[in-house]
Order: sequence, then structure tokens, then C-alpha cells
Amino acid sequence: MSILSTLILGTGSYAPARILTNEELSKTVETSNEWIFTRSGIRERRIAAPLESVSDMGAEAARRALEDAKVSASEIDLVIVATVTPDAPMPAVACHIQHKLSIPSNAACFDLNAACSGFIYALDTACAMISSGRYKKALVIGAEKLSSVLDWKDRTTCVLFGDGAGACIVGATLEPNIGLLGTKLGAFGGSADLLYIPGGGSNKPATPDSIASGDHFIKMKGKEVFKLAVRVMDEAARDILEQHGYKADQISLVIPHQANLRIIESISQYLKLPMDRFFVNVDRYGNTSAASIGIALDEARKAGKVKKGDLMLLVAFGAGLTYGSALIRW
Repeated sequence: MSILSTLILGTGSYAPARILTNEELSKTVETSNEWIFTRSGIRERRIAAPLESVSDMGAEAARRALEDAKVSASEIDLVIVATVTPDAPMPAVACHIQHKLSIPSNAACFDLNAACSGFIYALDTACAMISSGRYKKALVIGAEKLSSVLDWKDRTTCVLFGDGAGACIVGATLEPNIGLLGTKLGAFGGSADLLYIPGGGSNKPATPDSIASGDHFIKMKGKEVFKLAVRVMDEAARDILEQHGYKADQISLVIPHQANLRIIESISQYLKLPMDRFFVNVDRYGNTSAASIGIALDEARKAGKVKKGDLMLLVAFGAGLTYGSALIRW
């Protein structure tokens, strides 16, 4: 029996219409455009409308990915959504998107929570399930409404995050040395308190006191996260390259998680790769967590930066603390 490889057949992304600039933020919180940009590289971010849900954004990104792949919703038999901001604790966002896109009821649908590494985790999961031969075409989505879990009085977090969705369609191929070549996933669970939301789960359900104390907002120890992110993303990138016998200078394009421009620049220095081989859109979107790499991949393709035969590296780091890298031959 031939071993199935997996290909990304198409991509799509969606960003809410509202643009929130650093200048606007500086009118409501003690900050400035210079303070935000010099520390993060962010100039603006997108903010979802009050009634615009994660499933709404994910469904629109998915529609665009289906159109790009020339695949109909009826062909999808697996839907995986990476998110930390689902519409509700249950059911899964994937089920809402299945319904919104009229994907058949025989499709497996579930959500996955690996925070900013979520898109790579979901992509690896989809590719493994397709490689098993039990699924034919998967819809992989990263979608977030982080504006709903931000303390807009906390300048250390509210300036960093934004909303949006990215998606791709994954299918099988018998062609060798193409598509997803491999992944490297992992986590440092002992460092979970560096980036987390303390309230809202079964351990600390919502109460008037928990709401009043801001336990349902993102908490982050920025300096510690920065140091660990740089080290682990560098190691994850080197590990996946070494596993497959490639050198960093053979990479045509790196699509990193868009959390902070200084982190991306540090990875560039460690890998000894020029910044022109890194796709960067953090200045326009901020950190969109699980949506980040999906949005960046779609924009990179539309900008003509991804060509057939290119060797690409995806690399991310997020709450958990999770990390992941993926090597793709386009």
C-alpha cells in the first residue's frame, strides 16, 4: 500500500473591518504609538464587531479557502478549528462552521486548543488523519476573537492582540517529497502561568468576584515569554530541519507566529537567515494567536511569495506553553 502524503490545496483568511490603531489606543490607555511599535512592531490590529463570532470569522476564511482550492463543502469530511476563544464552552466552533458551510453530517468536527501554536497543531492533526486513509479532505481553521478576553486598561496586553481567521484545505497525494514533510510539536506545561486566563474554566467558574477581579482576561509575564519564545522557536526550527536533512539557508520562506517583530528578528539572527525570507504582517494585525500563521500563509501566497517547489518553514510558540514547527514543500 502506498503511503499517502498531504498537500495544502488552498488557503483563505478573514480580518474584521474595524482597524484599531496605536494612536486610537493611546486615547484610552496610557501608551503611545512609539511605545507600542518599538516594543512589538505593531501599528494596528483588527477588532471584531460585537456580534461577530469566531465561527463567523472562521466560516468566511474557510469559504475563501474552499474557493481557492476549488473544493466544494460537500467534499470535506474533517473540520478542525484551533482557537482559545470559542463562541461558547460547547459545542465546538467546528460544529457551528460545519452548519454554516453546509458540510455533510458525516464529517468529523472538533476544536483544538494549543493557543498561538494551534494552527500548526491542527495542520499536523489533519495531515495525520488524512494519511491514515480514513479521511479525504480536511478543513483546518485558526480563528480568534481575542478582543473579548482583553483587559483594555492593561497596556501590557491590550496593545498586543487582535482578531481574525485563517484557513486551509488539506488533501492527500501519492507524489513523494511534497506537501507536509514533517512537524515538531511540544510543550512546557510547567510554565503555563507565564501566559494564561485564570478564570472561566471548571477550576474557577465565573462568579461576580472573578469577573470583578479580571480573572477572565489574558495575563502575561512578557519578559519571560519573550525569552522562552525566542529559544524554543529557534530550537523547534533547527530540530525539524535536522530531522529532514536540510540547512536553514535552503528555506525559501519562513512563516513565523506573528506575536512580536523583535522575536521574529531574533529568530532571523539565530538561524542566520535574512529578514526578507520571513513573512511579516504583525504590524497590521498584532498577535491573532491560532489565526496568525493561517492569515500569514494566505497573505504570503497572494503576495506571490510562495512558489511551487519552495521549501517553507512554519514555526510558533504560545500559551501552554506550546510550540511547533512544520516543514512544507509547496
